[in-house]
Amino acid sequence: MDRTSDDDEDDQRNRGRRSRRADDNKADTNWSRVRAQLSRFKIHGFSHRRRTETTQPPEQTDSNTRTFQGAGSHQTAAGYTSDNDVGQQDSITSGDPATTPLGQANPDCRGAERRSSSTGDLPGARSEEQSRYDSDELYSRLTEEEKRKRSFIRALRARYKIDYDRVQPIPYIKDRLYCVDKVYVEGGYEFMTSGDIRGAGSWRRLESYKAVFSDPHIRSNRRILEGEPGYGKTTCTLQLAYDWCNHIEESPLRDVEILILLRLRQLRGVRSIYRAIQVYLLNSDTRIKEADIGAIINESKSVVVILDGYDEFPGRNSKRENDVRRILKLDLFQNVQIILTTRYSPDYLAPTTKRIRLTGFDELARVEYIRKAVVGVDDAEGLRSIRQRLKANPVLEDLCQVPLVFVMFAHIANENEDFQNFRSVTDFFRYMIACFHEHLRNKTYEPNVKRYVIHEDDHAALDQLPFSAISGEHQQITWDGEEMYDQLGEDMYDTYLAMGIFVEEDVFSDKSAKDIEVRFYHKLFCEWYAAQHIVNLLSKSEQSVSLDKLFRHMDPRDLQYVYRFACGLNRDVGSSIIQYLKDPRGTFQFRSLCILEQSGDVEDILGDLRSLCSGTVTIKVGDNRLLQRSTVQLLEIAATRGILVSSLHLDQCFSKFDVTNACIVLKSGLRLTNLKTVKVLRVTGRFRETVSDSKGIEVSREELLGLFRTCETLKEIRFEGREFLLPHSVPAEMIPPTLKTRNIMVSYEDRRGTIHQLNWDDGQWQTTTNEPSLRIPQEELDQQWALEELARLTTDGILVSSLHLEQCFSKFDVTNACIVLKSGLRLTILKTVKVLRVTGRIRETVGDCKGIEVTRLELLGLFQKCETLKEIRFEGREFLLPHSVPAEMIPPTLKTRNIMVSYEDGRGMIHQLNWDDGQWQTTTNEPAFRISQEELDQQWALEELARLSTDGIHVSCLHLDRCFSKFDVTNACIVLTSGLRLTNLKTVKVLHVGGFTGTGTIPSRIEVTREELLGLLQTCETLEEIRFVGREYHLPLSVPAELIPPTMKTTNIKVSYERDREHGVIHQLNWDDGQWQTTTSEPALRIPQEVMDQQWALEELARLSTDGIPVSCLHLDQCFSKFDATNACIVLTSALRVTNLKTVKVLHVGGFTGTGTIPSDIEVTREELLGLLQTCETLEEIRFEGLEYFLPLSIQAERMPPTLKTRNIKVSYERYREHGVVHQLNWDDGQWQHQITVDGSVRVDIFQGKLDQQWGKKELAVLSTAGVSINRLYLHRSFSNITDNTQSIILTSGCTIPVLHTVRELRISYTDVDLEVFLRILAYTKECTKITWIIFEYCNVPDEVDAKLIPHLLKQRGLKVYWFPKTGEEYILDLGAGNWKKWRRQYGRD
Repeated sequence: MDRTSDDDEDDQRNRGRRSRRADDNKADTNWSRVRAQLSRFKIHGFSHRRRTETTQPPEQTDSNTRTFQGAGSHQTAAGYTSDNDVGQQDSITSGDPATTPLGQANPDCRGAERRSSSTGDLPGARSEEQSRYDSDELYSRLTEEEKRKRSFIRALRARYKIDYDRVQPIPYIKDRLYCVDKVYVEGGYEFMTSGDIRGAGSWRRLESYKAVFSDPHIRSNRRILEGEPGYGKTTCTLQLAYDWCNHIEESPLRDVEILILLRLRQLRGVRSIYRAIQVYLLNSDTRIKEADIGAIINESKSVVVILDGYDEFPGRNSKRENDVRRILKLDLFQNVQIILTTRYSPDYLAPTTKRIRLTGFDELARVEYIRKAVVGVDDAEGLRSIRQRLKANPVLEDLCQVPLVFVMFAHIANENEDFQNFRSVTDFFRYMIACFHEHLRNKTYEPNVKRYVIHEDDHAALDQLPFSAISGEHQQITWDGEEMYDQLGEDMYDTYLAMGIFVEEDVFSDKSAKDIEVRFYHKLFCEWYAAQHIVNLLSKSEQSVSLDKLFRHMDPRDLQYVYRFACGLNRDVGSSIIQYLKDPRGTFQFRSLCILEQSGDVEDILGDLRSLCSGTVTIKVGDNRLLQRSTVQLLEIAATRGILVSSLHLDQCFSKFDVTNACIVLKSGLRLTNLKTVKVLRVTGRFRETVSDSKGIEVSREELLGLFRTCETLKEIRFEGREFLLPHSVPAEMIPPTLKTRNIMVSYEDRRGTIHQLNWDDGQWQTTTNEPSLRIPQEELDQQWALEELARLTTDGILVSSLHLEQCFSKFDVTNACIVLKSGLRLTILKTVKVLRVTGRIRETVGDCKGIEVTRLELLGLFQKCETLKEIRFEGREFLLPHSVPAEMIPPTLKTRNIMVSYEDGRGMIHQLNWDDGQWQTTTNEPAFRISQEELDQQWALEELARLSTDGIHVSCLHLDRCFSKFDVTNACIVLTSGLRLTNLKTVKVLHVGGFTGTGTIPSRIEVTREELLGLLQTCETLEEIRFVGREYHLPLSVPAELIPPTMKTTNIKVSYERDREHGVIHQLNWDDGQWQTTTSEPALRIPQEVMDQQWALEELARLSTDGIPVSCLHLDQCFSKFDATNACIVLTSALRVTNLKTVKVLHVGGFTGTGTIPSDIEVTREELLGLLQTCETLEEIRFEGLEYFLPLSIQAERMPPTLKTRNIKVSYERYREHGVVHQLNWDDGQWQHQITVDGSVRVDIFQGKLDQQWGKKELAVLSTAGVSINRLYLHRSFSNITDNTQSIILTSGCTIPVLHTVRELRISYTDVDLEVFLRILAYTKECTKITWIIFEYCNVPDEVDAKLIPHLLKQRGLKVYWFPKTGEEYILDLGAGNWKKWRRQYGRD
C-alpha cells in the first residue's frame, strides 16, 4: 500500500536520525547544488525541515511554463529574474494559495499589491525585453560594492518571505499556514515616559506598532520591546519584515535601506553579529563575506536591526563578551537603529534606551482577529458564537488578553461544537491539550497515515525534562534534537513533534554547522509539563520534599503558570504551594491566582482568603488584566461570605463609578460590583502629563453618593492626585440621612499640600491645610492645573503661603494687572498670595544675554495687585531689576505695608529694597565670586564686579577658575583666556587663581614673572591673600628683596602656590628675603607615564631636594625603566632621569596591575638594586610591584655593603597580587623571605619569559609548602612537555614544576599538544591529587583518545577535561569513550 508524502517524510527522518552526522557533508553538498539551481529562478521560498528529507521533482505544466514548489511558495519560470534585474522591485509576492479561515482557497498575500503600484500597469509601458535590456545596462555600470549590496538586500527579502509566509496559529494543524499580513492584529502598545531606563516612570499608550519608529517621545537608536510570552513580539517583527519587503507606503520602514532580523535563540556560539547574519540570513553558497556585510551596513544610509528573543539568547548569561551585548551597550552599531524584543530587560543597557511594552488584546483587537483570521469579515453569526463562548468563560475572558492564548481559543472554539465552560486556566489548558491529542488521534484513523503512539496519560519522561530545565539556576528553553530523541524515545518524540507541541529549529554556530534544536511551541506548554512533574513529585513521594529546595530557582514572577497549573492539577499540592507563598516570595495577587486555580469547594479557601483580606488589597495600573480579575473575584467571594476587607487601594487604575450598575469601573475595563465589606477605600491617581489627560477624571455628585451607598461597611474614602476632579460641593438636600448618620470620612488630597474634607452637614469641602503652597513649573499643562487650583483657593478665601514661579515668569502686564508666563498664560488671581518667589535660570546662551527686565512700573504694579503680599523674591541672573525706585513714585500704602523685596543674583549676593529711599541694600556683607571659562559668564561677572567696586562692597573671594591668562602690568589688569580684561580689583580681599587639577589634558604653561606678581599685588588695594593652584602656573623661583616695595612688607599679603594637590606641597612667599617656604613637612610625589607630568614632578623633586625637605613617598607609576649605576640615577620610560633622590624616604616602583597588555620584562640586577639603595641616603623602604619587574633571585652576603646592613632598609617585591606572595629581602643572608597575603585560594600565572618562569616556580614552591590552595595554575605560552617519569612539568625555559598537591585547575594555553604529551599530562594529573579540571585553551589537542589509556583513578576522581579552541567552540572530554563532546559554558562551570 502506497504511503503519503507525510509518512515518507517521517520514515526518512527516522531512518536518517542515527546516521545524520555521517551524512552531513553529503547532504550539505546535495542541498548546495539544488539551491544553486533554484537561485537561477529566484525561488526564495525553498527550505527543508530536516537534512535527511528530499525534494519532490518540479511539476511541469507546459512547454513554456514550469512551476517549482517549495515550502510555502512557488514561482513560474516564465517570470524568472536574474541578479541583473535592477529595475524590478526587490520584493517577491508569494504564489502559494493560503487557506482561508473557512478552509477555502485564499488569494496570495497581496497586501503589497493593494497598497503599492507597479509601473508595468501604466499605459504605454515599455516591453519586458526593452526593460530587461535597460536593467542590464544599468547593472553593468554598478560598482562591485553596489552589486554586493543589492545581492545582500535581495537575499534578506527572500529569507524574510519564507518566515512571514509560514505563520501557524494552531500548532497541530501544520497544513494551515498564513501570511502574517493576513492574521496580524495589533494589540496594545505602551512606552515608558521616564528618561532613566531603570526609572519608575509612567507608561503611556502608543497608537500603533508603527509609532515605535515615529513617536518623538521614544526617539532613540536603542529600543526594547517587552512583553510576556505569547504577547506577539515575534509576530510584530514578522509584520515589520513584511512591510519592509513589500514597500508598504504607510510603514515606518518604507525609507529604510536595510532591515536585519535575527532570532537570537538560533544563534548558539556565534559571537559576531556579522557571522550571525551570514550563516542565518544568507544562503550557504553566498559569495558575501563577513567583512562585506560590515562594509554594507556601515555604508548604508539607514539600517534597522531587530534582535528577537533576548530572553532566549544562549549567550545572555555568558561572561564572554559578544556583539549582542556590545550593541545594547552602544559600543557597536552606534548609528544603527536597534529593536530588542524580550520578556525582561538586560542588565547592560545604554542610558538612552527607550522601553516599549505590549499589553495584549483588548475587545476590539479580539473582534478584529476573529473576522480577519477565523470566520471572515461577513460571518456575523460565527463572530457572535465565539464571543458568546468567551463570555460564558469569565476566567478565559481575561486570559485571552494574551494574544497567543486567544488565537488558539478562537480557532478551537470555532471548530469544536462541544466547547465547554471552564472555571480555571488549568481546566482550559487541560482541554486544549486534549484537543491536541484528539486531532492527532483522528488523523491516524485516516487511510495511508502513519500510526502514532498517543501518550496522553503516560508522559512522566517528558515531565521530567522541562522541570529539570526551568528549575536550575539558568533556565534551558531548548534541547539538542539528538539528545532529546534519545531521552524520550522515538515514539514519544515523533508523537509530540507531529502534535505540534514540539518545534524543531535549525541552530547555527561559528562553524556554519546547522544543528537541530527542539523547543516547546510556547513556554506555557513547558510550564504545563513541569507542573505535572511537581504534582507527581509532591503527591507520590514517600519522603517529604522541601519546597524551598524545589522552588529555589523558580521565580513566581517568571514562572507563574508552573505554580498555578500545579495548584489546579492537585488540590492537596495546591494547598502546600499556597502556604509556601504566604512568605514574602509571593504577592497577594499571585497567591490569589493560585487559590482560584485550586480545585475543590470555596469553603476550603476561606481561611486563606480571610488572611489575605486582613491587610491592604491593592489593584495597580501596572498589573495585567488577569491579575486584576483574580483580585476582583476574590473581593466578590469575600463580599459573598461576609469577610471584611480592611483596606482596598486602587492605585492609578480607577476610571469611574457606574451609577446605573452600581460598580466601580477600572481603566482596564474590569468592574468591581460587590464592595459591601470594604472598610477603607483609597483611590490614588497620577500626575497628568499629556494633553489627552487634561480633562482628568471627573467624579460627579451622583457618582460620589452612589459609591457611598454601594459600600455598606465603608468608613473612609480617600482620593489622592491631581487626576481627579471632585464636585465643588454636594447640596445638603441630595445627601440621604443614612449617610449623615454613618459620617463617612471623605478626603481629597491634591498633592499640592492641600487636603479637603467633606462636611456632611452642609455638603461643603473644608481645607484641613491652613495655608497651602503652590508651584508653577515650565510645563504648560502643569501651569493650567495650577491656575485652576489657585482660582479655587482664591474663591474659597484660602491664603496661599507661597507661590513659586519656577523659570516661567515672563513679565508683569501693567495694563491688565496680571503676570504673563512664558507659555503665554496669564496669572490674574493673586489676592491671597503671601509670598511670591520668582526663580530664573543662569543665562548660558548668547540668546539669553538680554535677560528679563522688570521695570519700576511693573514692580510697583505687582505689589499693588497682591493685596496680601508680604514678601517677593527674585532669584537668578536672568532678571534685570531697576537700579532704584525714586521715592516720589512709591505710594504711601506700600511704605506702610513694608513688603520685603529681595533679589538674589545667583552669585551669593542678596539685594533688598529700602522703601525709604528706593535704593537696593546688599545684605551679603562680602560676597564671593567665581569666574569660569565660559565667555558669557565672564561678561556677567565683570559687570557685577564693576557694580560692587563702584558701591565699595568688598568681595571676600574672587575665584578665577582656569581662566587666568596673564597680568597686564601696563594697564594694571588681569587678562582672561577669552581676552576680556578684569580691571575692578580694588575691593577684592582674596584672589584664588585655580588651574589644572590633575585630570584631562595639561594646559599650556603660564609663566607669572616677578613684575606681574608685584603689579598684581599693588593693584588690589584690599588684597589680603592670593593663591595659585595648578600645574600650568610657573611662578618666579624667588623675588629679590630689593624689588619688594616697603608697602608690601608692611601689608604682609599671603602669597601661596600649590602645583598639584596630589603632591601635597604648598609654597608660601617670605617677604623678608623673597624666597619660597614649603609649608608641608613631608610631601608625597607621584610620577606617572606622561612625559609632561614627569617633567613637572622632576622639577618639584629637585626643589624639595634643594630645600632639604624629605619626601615621604616617591611613587613611580609604571614609568621605571632601569637604574643607571654609573650616573647614580633612575632612568624613566621616557628617558628622563631622576637624580634628586637624597631626601626620599619610601620609593614605590609600581608596575602592571593585571589589566591591559603586559609590558616588556624589566630586569633589576644586583648591582642596580644595591646602587639604588646607596644613592637614596634617607631611604627607609623600597617596594617593587608588577609582573614586568624581575629582581635578583638572591644577593650574596659578601657583596652587601656594611652600611646597608646597618640601615636595614626594607626591600619588598610583589609580582602579582592575585598570586598572594610578597617577597622581602633578608639582609643577613641576602635571601628572599616570603609572606602569604591571602587567606583562601589563589591563582598563579606563569608566562613565557625565563625570569617569569623562575619566579613563578619559586612562588609555587612557597605556596605549596605553606599548604595554600592554588585555584588555578595558568601556563600561558610557557608549557613545553612532561618529564618521562611524569613527575614534573617542563616549561619552555627548561624550568621544571614538580607534582603539586594543592592545585585544583591546570590551564594550558597557546601550546599544541600531541597524543603522547596529552597522555603524559593525564599521568601527571594522576599524581596531583587535587586537580579536578584541566583546560586546554586556544591550542590543538588530539581528536580522540583511547579510553583504555586514561587512568581509571581520574575517572573515579571525576576529572573534567575541557578544550576551548580558537574557533569559539567549547568541548568536554568523555573519559569513558575518549572523544570530545560539545559543552555549553552557561550551563556548566565557567
